Order: sequence, then structure tokens, then C-alpha cells
Amino acid sequence: MTQRIILPLFLFILLTLSIVNAQNRLDYYLPQDVTYNADIPTPQSVFGFEVGDWHVRHDLLREYMEAVAAASERVTITEFGKTYEGRKLVMLTITSPRNQANIEQIRERHLQLTDPARSGELNVDEMPAIVWMGYSVHGNEPSGSNAVPLAAYYYAAAQGPEIDDLLDNTVILLDPSINPDGLDRFASWVNTNKSIHQNTDPNTREHRENWPGSRTNHYWFDLNRDWMPIQHPSSRGRVAMYNHWMPHVLTDHHEMGTNSTFFFQPGIPSRNNPLTPDRNFELTGKLAEYHAEFLNDIGSLYYTKESFDDFYPGKGSTYPDLRGTIGVLFEQASSRGHLQDSDNGEVSFPFTIRNQFLTSLSTVKGTYDQRVEFNTFMRDFYRTAIEEARRSANKGYVFGDAHDPARVYHLLDILRRHQIEVYKLDREVTVDGHRFSPGEGWVVPAEQPQYRLLTSLFEKRTTFTDSLFYDISTWTLPLAFNIPYTELRGRAWNSNLMGERLDMPEFPTGIFYNVTDPYAYVFEWDGYYAPRALNRLLDKNVRVKVAARPFAATTVNGRRDFTYGTIMVSTGIQDGIGRAELNRIMQTIADEDAIDVYALETGLSLDGIDLGSGNFNSLRKPDMMVVVGSGVSSGEAGEIWHQYDQRYNIPVSMVDIDMFNSADLARYNTIVMVNGNYNRISSGTIERLRRWVSSGGTLIAQKSAITWAVNNNFAKASFKSSDNGSGDDDDDGNMEDTVASKPYTDAALNRGARVIGGSIFEARLDLTHPLAYGYRNQLMSVFRNSTLMMEAPTSPYAAPLRYTSDPLLSGYISAQNLDLLRDTSGIIVSGVGSGRTILMTDNPHFRAFWFGTNKLFANAVFFGHTISGFTTE
Repeated sequence: MTQRIILPLFLFILLTLSIVNAQNRLDYYLPQDVTYNADIPTPQSVFGFEVGDWHVRHDLLREYMEAVAAASERVTITEFGKTYEGRKLVMLTITSPRNQANIEQIRERHLQLTDPARSGELNVDEMPAIVWMGYSVHGNEPSGSNAVPLAAYYYAAAQGPEIDDLLDNTVILLDPSINPDGLDRFASWVNTNKSIHQNTDPNTREHRENWPGSRTNHYWFDLNRDWMPIQHPSSRGRVAMYNHWMPHVLTDHHEMGTNSTFFFQPGIPSRNNPLTPDRNFELTGKLAEYHAEFLNDIGSLYYTKESFDDFYPGKGSTYPDLRGTIGVLFEQASSRGHLQDSDNGEVSFPFTIRNQFLTSLSTVKGTYDQRVEFNTFMRDFYRTAIEEARRSANKGYVFGDAHDPARVYHLLDILRRHQIEVYKLDREVTVDGHRFSPGEGWVVPAEQPQYRLLTSLFEKRTTFTDSLFYDISTWTLPLAFNIPYTELRGRAWNSNLMGERLDMPEFPTGIFYNVTDPYAYVFEWDGYYAPRALNRLLDKNVRVKVAARPFAATTVNGRRDFTYGTIMVSTGIQDGIGRAELNRIMQTIADEDAIDVYALETGLSLDGIDLGSGNFNSLRKPDMMVVVGSGVSSGEAGEIWHQYDQRYNIPVSMVDIDMFNSADLARYNTIVMVNGNYNRISSGTIERLRRWVSSGGTLIAQKSAITWAVNNNFAKASFKSSDNGSGDDDDDGNMEDTVASKPYTDAALNRGARVIGGSIFEARLDLTHPLAYGYRNQLMSVFRNSTLMMEAPTSPYAAPLRYTSDPLLSGYISAQNLDLLRDTSGIIVSGVGSGRTILMTDNPHFRAFWFGTNKLFANAVFFGHTISGFTTE
């Protein structure tokens, strides 16, 4: 009997002590001027450890969000997507129980602020604030996501009249982990390498994560560049949720170098996006006063108006600015593990979490206090957008490409996901030499609520108030897609051009023009998914050829002219695959790859080469390796991995340099080296690689890998470079003989101005060259973010892509660099025995939204071995 009483009593005491201990640990973080509801689970009760003791995994973070939602009438949880690795993306909605009962009415009424036709009727004094707080888009910046349990607990458990009034007048949206895949990778790393006795040494393994690190998503993309391109599932789900709510404020919680302190916006005034209203920055400054007050109370160091800009709308703190929301960036000095030495003393993980938590509270408090101003700002943002559009000389844009409906589809998809209004072109129009026809063209009117965002996506800008950029300086979408487009100004604009309004685009389909007894099947290489279509055939061991010359043939629709790069499958030379199976594959190509396929009844052409001509070159299935590892750009390597894995359905071997030194190269016919340092490749491997290329392999070297290839005699090229000696350039790009004295504090600015951070340039293609197959226009847009420039080669045929003499289309470049870039080579092909080395100065897969140059690289992969040896450098 005594034992029965003592055991439960003992367990009760243990439980009570654990709750008290947990609350004592939470005291470090939580405000003590309120009481807390004991029915709300603490983070420790779910995690099994206190916040900050270990880095939380995403599954535990989500489990705690679910537990809080189950325990509190203030909280609901919504799933809005999944990552590549299948982790659920969830959002907590926190507000008073009364608001929860009417949450849909609150949301719908709030959205009326974005409609100028209805917003004037709203009483903004009575409308609640909507605050979205997002955390840790970079997986190795974990203090944000680790602060979320504290914020969820506080707003669910805190009690008192002040918190009740705040929640009555505020809807809080908690986005606990923007990048769950990266967060989990980093948690695994630091927890695995944590010592019982914490080590503050910056060099210890816990603080030095292996390549490629955890900053990025599964394919090594920086998701804080994807709010505008929305090329990844997590971004698409998040932007859809953003559209669902259109918050007044959206925060973006990051980390920076350990020796820093704490940053919050506003950022550098001269680097704000010029399309963002000044009032946005004023309200950002008002919120900053709240952040300062909360951090002052605990003595944390912080700063504003330095280091960070607000220019590129692919970032989480800038994209909202062009949509009527106040985006706010926070940057916390990182502990990178659990405890690390810094110039400002030891930085502990709990300390970093506390700063992120307190600035979450300050954000909510400031938005709540200023909610009338924020409601007024959002209403005025959309009203003035319409007024600015009416005053603008440009009334809209028209674009289209009859040869590649799939690429046009992807551009339309981006525009509609950002709620930009698009209409079918209703009548033929010719502007600036471009003719657009109904059924192929699309119109985007300027006069619409998203005027500022659409202007940002379509404009070409070459003048700037500042020459330094935290990120790229331009992102003109039609140029990125290499889709013909033009502004509609003056008489070119007529509202009658607009036909049916587009809801969401449907992926196009091609047509299979079959015959009873086909001699061969052909399809052109224009379509964006032509590489995927070709791989379908090669993967089934179908013998496939590509036309190196044009020809004309009779189809069921009569005569059709086929251009360079047309794919041909002869039925008479196939082994192991029947006609029925070929028909099935061709139908799939038409249905799923948006390509028209033609069956031909004879090998005789009406004009040009016949189907048995030697100018049809045999193709091989790509067996591709990308060399990766420490020193190599994980971003550029990941872009290729994503392109071929997700879009083309082609396996890519990502081989670390250390493995490359012992790999059997005979397994591959294509090896890719992106921007990076390859000094760890052994001399023996260099010799093996040279023999591999000489035996028919294709080596593709991108950006700085070019210099490695040239220095190791895999290619021939000479380079242009700016003068780093005694000369200097004046405003016109002319070299001065002497060095003028300049202020010491301007050194970083002047050096940064020489960088090409990301601009768009015009280049000229040789449309007859295999690397240009699938392109119809000689002039194309190329993205460049490096100063590597190749001189023209000695062979007149070896550079199929060359910059024009007046290349700048959009973005910033110094006068000196622009002068150097004129007429340089963007691609050079060198011959090494039977193989080819293809040098590309620029990245054709930039951030997965540079659709227009993807095919240059695909052509190198599929057709590189067909390039005639006597045309190479």
C-alpha cells in the first residue's frame, strides 16, 4: 500500500520538477510580464530537449506546430506544399478564437485592399493587421526556425488583456521553415559533430560543414532567389499561400557571419528597387524602432542601412515590396553550431535564437500598433499603381513564339502565379519589326493592380543610382526566355488587342501526323522539351540521326520545310523495336513534350538533303558526369542536375573530385566542369581525361573552368582582362595615365563597380552550327555574371556565339568592361583528337529560369560529338 502511494507521488514530483525546469529554461527567452497557459505544450515536452540545446529537426518542428494547434483555440495549421524530399510545408495561423471563427471573412475582406474598385469602401480603422513571419530559407542559418517554437508557444500560451487585444486585432502567419531539406541537413551535421563539452573553436568540425553545405535546397538552389522565378515546389506553394493572404508585413529571418552583430532593415537607401514606393521604406523605418527597442532591452548589438539592399524581387524581403507588403530582412550573427568564438565574444546558439524571437515579437507589436497605417498603405499601393500605369507612356507588352509553345507556357505560368493579368492576342500586330499573330501572341496590359511587379519583370533598365548590387541587377523575363516581345506605346496600343483573359495556362500538346506505312519519323528541335523527346528514343536504343542541313519533305499536310537540327528516325535501320512501339513513343513525344511529329513515306526530299544523306549525323545516348566537390560552384552544378533530372528525365552522375581521380571515364561520353577550382585533379587524371577526350568524349567547361581547360591544353583560347596596373578608367571608360587620389572609404565601392553582378547582353548565333540547333533568330539574350572574356578564335567557325558590338540589353556594367566585352566569344569549340572541348563563358541554366539558353548546353551534350573537326579551334 505504501509503495502504491509513494511511486505515483514520486512520478508527480518528477513531472512537476520537469515542468518547472522547462519554464525556468524558457525564462531566458520569454517575456515575464504575462502568465502562460499550462495546457499549451512547451517545446521541451515534444522535442525531449530545451530550445537551443540541440538543433531541431524539421519533423520535430512540424510535430510541435501540430501539438500547439491541437491544444490551442488560437492556432490552426495548414499544409501548403512539399519539398523535393517530401517534407511537408506548413503554416500556423494564430489569432483570437473569435477571429478564428470568422477567419475566412477576415481574409476576404482584407484582400479587398488590393482591389482599387472596392478598397475605397473599407473602414481601415477596424481591420486587423496580417503579419507573415518566415524563417531560415537557408538551412545553415537555423536560429530562425529554432525561434519558431518560442513564438508559437508565446502567442498560444501567453495570457492577459494586452495579448488578448493584440490577437483580436492581428492575424499572425508563422512559416516555420522555408527550406526544410536544408534545415535537416544542417541539424544532422551540427548535432552529429557536437561535443559534450562545447568547443568554441571556429575551426572545429561542428562549425565547418562539408561541401555542398546546407544553405540550399535538394538541388543546391538558393531558395531566397526563387520568390520571383518560382521554379521549385516549395516556392510555388509559398507564393500561392502569399496570394491567399497578401499580408501587410512579411519577415525573412536569416543569419550572417559569426563576427557580425544583428541587422534589420531598412537597408542601403540607394539600393532600393526604384519601383517600390517611398512610403514602404518609411514604414520599414517605423518597424525598425520597435526592433531597436526590444534589442535594447537585452543589450544586443545591431545596425541598419548598411550591407544589404532591397533590389532583386527574387528575395523574400524584396518580392513583397512590389506587391504592397512591407518586406523586412533580419540577419543574425551565426553560431554555426552551438557555441563559437567571435570578435564580439562567444556567440551561443540560444543567444541567436533569442534575438530572432524578440524581433518576431517586435514585428507583431509594431504592425499591431501601426495597423491603420499598414491598411492604408496597402490600399494606396494598389490605387496608385493604377494611376501610375495610366500616366505611363507604355501601355502594355505583347510577346509570343510560334515555334516553341512549351517555353511560352512556362513564362505564362510564372506571370499568372504572380497574379499578373494576361490576355490572348485578338488581332495581328506588328511593332518594332516584330509581328505577333492571334493564337501565338499574348498581351499584358500595364493598367492592372500588379503594375509595379509586371514592370519589374518586363522592363529593360540600364541606368542606376548605385553601381553596387547585393545580387543581380536585372531579370527581364522575356529576355531570359528568349521570347520575342515589345512594349506597346502610343498608337501601337489598342485595348482591342486583348482577347480572352487567361486563367492558368495549360501545358500545350503537339500533334503526331502519322501515316499507314512510315519510312521515317521527323521532328524539329525548336521545342523546349526536344531534348527530353530525343532521350526517350535513345533510352529505348532507337537509332536516331540529326540533320546538319535543311530539307523539305511531303507530309500528310503537304510540303513542309525542316531546318537545321531536325531529328530523324528511320524505321528501316532499327533493331529490337517494332513499328508499333515507335508509334507509341512518337505519340508520347507529341502529347507530353509539346512537339509536332511527322511520319514520312519516302526518303526522297523535295528540296535539300535526302534522309540517307551523310549530312544526317548519328546520335548517342548521353552518359553525363558533372565534376563536383570542394571549390566547385554547387549552385551551377545543381542547376545542371535539376535541369536534366527534373525537366529532361536524364540521369546525371555528380562525381566528387576525389572520386573523379579514380573513376573509370569510359562510363561517360560527356563530362562537365562548371565554375570552380580544379587544382585537386591529379596529373595522372589529367592525362587520362586527355585520352578520354581524344577518343571521342565531349568536355564542357563553363566560366572559370575554361581557364583550367586552357591551361591544361584541353582547349585553345585567349582572354581579355581589365587593366589592374597603374591605369584607371574615367567615367567614359578611358584609361588615365596616372592614379588619381581617392578616399579610402570608397575603395570597396570602386572595386565593386568593376564586377558584373548579373546583367543581360545581346549575342549573335551562327544558326548553321550544331550548338545553335533549335534557334530561329540570330540575335539572342545571354545572362552574364563574370568578367571572363574570350577573344575571337583563329578559326572563323569555332565561335558559334559572339557578343555583338553593342551588347548591353539590361543591367549594370562598367564602361570599361562593356568596351572589353564587345565582339568577344561566348562559346568556343576546340578539337582534341576525335573529341571536343566546348568552352562557355556564361551559365546557360541560371537559377532555372533562364529558359532561353538551356538549349545551348543541351546541344553541347547531344550534338557536341557531331561538330566537324576542321571547324574547331
